[in-house]
Amino acid sequence: MAIIATTHISSLAEPWAGQLSSGRHQYLTDKPEQFGGKDQGPAPYDYLLAALAACTMITLRMYAQHKGWDYGHFSIELNFHTDQTGEEWISRTLRFDRDLDEISKAKILEICQKTPVTKTLLRGTRIDTQILA
Repeated sequence: MAIIATTHISSLAEPWAGQLSSGRHQYLTDKPEQFGGKDQGPAPYDYLLAALAACTMITLRMYAQHKGWDYGHFSIELNFHTDQTGEEWISRTLRFDRDLDEISKAKILEICQKTPVTKTLLRGTRIDTQILA
Protein backbone atom coordinates (compact mmCIF):
# COMPACT_ATOMS: atom_id res chain seq x y z
CA MET A 1 0.00 0.00 0.00
CA ALA A 2 1.36 3.40 -0.99
CA ILE A 3 0.17 6.86 -0.02
CA ILE A 4 0.17 9.01 -3.16
CA ALA A 5 -1.14 12.26 -1.66
CA THR A 6 -1.66 13.80 1.76
CA THR A 7 -3.62 16.90 2.71
CA HIS A 8 -4.23 18.41 6.14
CA ILE A 9 -6.79 21.08 7.05
CA SER A 10 -7.23 23.17 10.20
CA SER A 11 -10.38 25.17 10.79
CA LEU A 12 -10.04 28.95 10.95
CA ALA A 13 -12.10 31.43 12.99
CA GLU A 14 -14.33 32.36 10.04
CA PRO A 15 -17.42 30.10 9.74
CA TRP A 16 -16.43 28.03 6.66
CA ALA A 17 -12.72 28.82 6.23
CA GLY A 18 -9.87 26.37 6.59
CA GLN A 19 -6.08 26.39 6.19
CA LEU A 20 -4.99 23.53 3.95
CA SER A 21 -1.53 22.10 3.53
CA SER A 22 -0.21 19.56 1.05
CA GLY A 23 3.50 19.02 1.51
CA ARG A 24 5.08 22.48 1.53
CA HIS A 25 2.07 24.11 -0.16
CA GLN A 26 -0.33 26.21 1.92
CA TYR A 27 -3.71 27.40 0.71
CA LEU A 28 -7.18 28.33 1.95
CA THR A 29 -10.66 27.02 1.43
CA ASP A 30 -13.89 28.90 2.09
CA LYS A 31 -17.41 29.26 0.80
CA PRO A 32 -18.55 32.17 -1.38
CA GLU A 33 -20.16 35.15 0.34
CA GLN A 34 -23.64 34.17 -0.91
CA PHE A 35 -23.31 30.99 1.20
CA GLY A 36 -22.11 32.75 4.35
CA GLY A 37 -18.37 32.54 3.73
CA LYS A 38 -15.85 35.27 2.99
CA ASP A 39 -14.63 33.76 -0.30
CA GLN A 40 -11.02 33.61 0.95
CA GLY A 41 -10.27 30.55 -1.17
CA PRO A 42 -11.85 28.00 -3.48
CA ALA A 43 -14.77 25.95 -2.19
CA PRO A 44 -14.48 22.14 -1.94
CA TYR A 45 -16.00 21.37 -5.36
CA ASP A 46 -13.64 23.92 -6.90
CA TYR A 47 -10.72 21.89 -5.53
CA LEU A 48 -12.25 18.69 -6.88
CA LEU A 49 -12.43 20.24 -10.35
CA ALA A 50 -8.92 21.69 -9.96
CA ALA A 51 -7.57 18.20 -9.23
CA LEU A 52 -9.24 16.81 -12.34
CA ALA A 53 -8.08 19.74 -14.50
CA ALA A 54 -4.48 19.47 -13.26
CA CYS A 55 -4.39 15.71 -13.78
CA THR A 56 -5.85 16.06 -17.28
CA MET A 57 -3.30 18.71 -18.27
CA ILE A 58 -0.34 16.80 -16.84
CA THR A 59 -1.42 13.50 -18.41
CA LEU A 60 -1.92 15.09 -21.84
CA ARG A 61 1.48 16.79 -21.68
CA MET A 62 3.19 13.59 -20.56
CA TYR A 63 1.55 11.64 -23.38
CA ALA A 64 2.50 14.29 -25.94
CA GLN A 65 6.10 14.29 -24.71
CA HIS A 66 6.23 10.49 -24.86
CA LYS A 67 4.94 10.50 -28.45
CA GLY A 68 7.01 13.51 -29.53
CA TRP A 69 3.87 15.52 -30.24
CA ASP A 70 3.38 19.22 -29.63
CA TYR A 71 -0.17 20.30 -28.81
CA GLY A 72 0.99 23.87 -28.27
CA HIS A 73 -0.87 25.92 -25.69
CA PHE A 74 -4.17 24.48 -24.50
CA SER A 75 -6.66 25.12 -21.74
CA ILE A 76 -9.22 23.03 -19.92
CA GLU A 77 -12.47 24.22 -18.37
CA LEU A 78 -14.49 22.06 -16.01
CA ASN A 79 -17.95 22.58 -14.58
CA PHE A 80 -19.72 20.57 -11.88
CA HIS A 81 -23.43 20.23 -12.63
CA THR A 82 -26.41 19.04 -10.65
CA ASP A 83 -30.09 18.90 -11.49
CA GLN A 84 -33.38 18.78 -9.59
CA THR A 85 -33.24 14.98 -9.36
CA GLY A 86 -29.85 15.06 -7.65
CA GLU A 87 -27.93 13.74 -10.65
CA GLU A 88 -24.39 15.12 -10.74
CA TRP A 89 -21.88 15.26 -13.57
CA ILE A 90 -18.77 17.08 -14.70
CA SER A 91 -18.30 18.65 -18.11
CA ARG A 92 -14.72 19.01 -19.35
CA THR A 93 -13.92 21.25 -22.35
CA LEU A 94 -10.47 21.41 -23.95
CA ARG A 95 -9.34 24.27 -26.20
CA PHE A 96 -6.20 24.13 -28.30
CA ASP A 97 -4.49 27.10 -29.97
CA ARG A 98 -3.71 25.02 -33.04
CA ASP A 99 -5.87 22.93 -35.30
CA LEU A 100 -5.92 19.23 -34.56
CA ASP A 101 -6.88 16.50 -36.99
CA GLU A 102 -9.73 14.13 -36.14
CA ILE A 103 -7.35 11.29 -35.24
CA SER A 104 -5.54 13.52 -32.71
CA LYS A 105 -8.82 14.71 -31.24
CA ALA A 106 -10.05 11.14 -30.81
CA LYS A 107 -6.78 10.13 -29.11
CA ILE A 108 -6.93 13.14 -26.77
CA LEU A 109 -10.50 12.27 -25.77
CA GLU A 110 -9.42 8.67 -25.14
CA ILE A 111 -6.50 9.83 -22.99
CA CYS A 112 -8.76 12.16 -20.98
CA GLN A 113 -10.88 9.18 -19.93
CA LYS A 114 -7.73 7.39 -18.70
CA THR A 115 -6.21 10.08 -16.48
CA PRO A 116 -5.68 8.84 -12.92
CA VAL A 117 -8.12 11.31 -11.31
CA THR A 118 -10.75 10.62 -13.99
CA LYS A 119 -10.48 6.90 -13.31
CA THR A 120 -10.72 7.45 -9.55
CA LEU A 121 -13.86 9.57 -9.93
CA LEU A 122 -15.49 7.17 -12.37
CA ARG A 123 -14.97 4.06 -10.24
CA GLY A 124 -15.62 5.71 -6.87
CA THR A 125 -13.34 5.50 -3.86
CA ARG A 126 -13.84 4.01 -0.43
CA ILE A 127 -13.42 6.57 2.35
CA ASP A 128 -12.47 5.26 5.80
CA THR A 129 -13.05 7.78 8.60
CA GLN A 130 -11.88 7.61 12.21
CA ILE A 131 -11.76 9.91 15.22
CA LEU A 132 -8.60 10.22 17.28
CA ALA A 133 -8.87 11.71 20.76
